[in-house]
Amino acid sequence: MCLGVPGKIVEIYEANGLKMGKIDFGGVTREVCLAYVPDACVGEYTVIHAGFALNRISEQEALETLEILQQIAADELETGEP
Repeated sequence: MCLGVPGKIVEIYEANGLKMGKIDFGGVTREVCLAYVPDACVGEYTVIHAGFALNRISEQEALETLEILQQIAADELETGEP
């Protein structure tokens, strides 16, 4: 199963001719390629998969998705089942 995770763009820069960014995933920051979302801006949310931003999403959608993912993780801890 593939999973795209929402994150907030906190920095945008160019590296080796590619638009790159630092994305905040609730306190964890990772470098991501932003080439597929060329008009993305700092402060916006995007769905990340395998190090690539795939599309922009609203803050509301991002926060709702993160809440669902947190509930899934909490349920897995509680039941011991993935």
